Amino acid sequence: MQYRNFGQCGFQVSALGFGTMRFPTDDKVNERVGDRFSNNIVEPEAIRMIRYAIDQGANYIDTAYGYHGGFSEVVTGKALKDGYREKVILATKSPVWLVEKPEDFDKLLDEQLKRLQTDVIDCYMLHSLSRDTWENKVLKHNLVEKGEAARKAGKIRYFGFSFHDNLDTFKEIVDYHDKWDFCQIQYNYMDTENQAGTEGLKYAASKGLAVIIMEPLLGGRLANPPREVIDIFEATGKKDSPASWALKWLWDQPEVSVVLSGMSNIQQVKENIETANDSGIGLFSKEDFETIAKVRGCFEARATIPCTKCRYCIPCPNNVDIPRNFELYNESIIYDDPQTSRNSYKHFFDEDAKANLCIGCKVCEEVCPQHIPISEWMPKVHAALTEE
Repeated sequence: MQYRNFGQCGFQVSALGFGTMRFPTDDKVNERVGDRFSNNIVEPEAIRMIRYAIDQGANYIDTAYGYHGGFSEVVTGKALKDGYREKVILATKSPVWLVEKPEDFDKLLDEQLKRLQTDVIDCYMLHSLSRDTWENKVLKHNLVEKGEAARKAGKIRYFGFSFHDNLDTFKEIVDYHDKWDFCQIQYNYMDTENQAGTEGLKYAASKGLAVIIMEPLLGGRLANPPREVIDIFEATGKKDSPASWALKWLWDQPEVSVVLSGMSNIQQVKENIETANDSGIGLFSKEDFETIAKVRGCFEARATIPCTKCRYCIPCPNNVDIPRNFELYNESIIYDDPQTSRNSYKHFFDEDAKANLCIGCKVCEEVCPQHIPISEWMPKVHAALTEE
């Protein structure tokens, strides 16, 4: 196993971290990526997978309060018994959306300590920060101060945040607190300019923060790409799988501290460990980067709706989030994976911003630089994203 510095914290973590959001479940909805909404975890197999990874040198385990309906932390706690807890850096997250008053932070943290069967959490983070949760939860309820108090009390060792919003918000959060130890961002070769992106990665690292990577395979989409993408990889003559290409692209970057993979079966664990063992900074060649550029272009060319997310169409008189609706629809086509887009539309999309609320006023079409017939697309988008 390769190891990398964890920011300025003075210790090293394995290049591959075990993410516990996609444990194997009894539901069999999608065995490739697991059913993260199910709490029917196959505990013996999940425990075997975690312990196998640790035995092979992985020393960073990441979970969260809400994963698998709360049972991810429970199973992770069981997996770390029998001496395994002492071998790893354990990370989990505070569900800030559940905080209605400052003392809720402590109540939730104490519950997590019990679930995980531990006296201290090594890396504790404010979960999935956005502009809204930053202003209306974190700042409103003084959660940065609550986190530092928990550190002083010995309940956590290192304090940080995970993030899903735009670059400006990311930089603001990084700069707000000079004692952040780490941050966690969504990052992969298709997300170089989305959310924090490459600029955010480098910005956080320049401030001394460890940077943890989540969604390195876009929920499995980059591991199971369309045929034309596979053809590009195979044309190189290399035997690496699409997943290995995506992971090695990340591990080539010195600002990356650890890459999390939400593994759903033991074969994925073994393959990712093998890739991690063959990874390193500066190992990606010029030709390798050119291959990734071709793959990125191939994916992007599959988009059906030519939306550039310029947001000239916003605000919509009826509050429809036009760019996000188009983005989810296009992603279902780009990655040949409609179910993931439907899950996002169902579980994470504001009901007041969905495509079905379009009233066909065409105000947006008057300002769209791409001349997209938005009012015609909206019912099609909603139908595609709500099909069973």
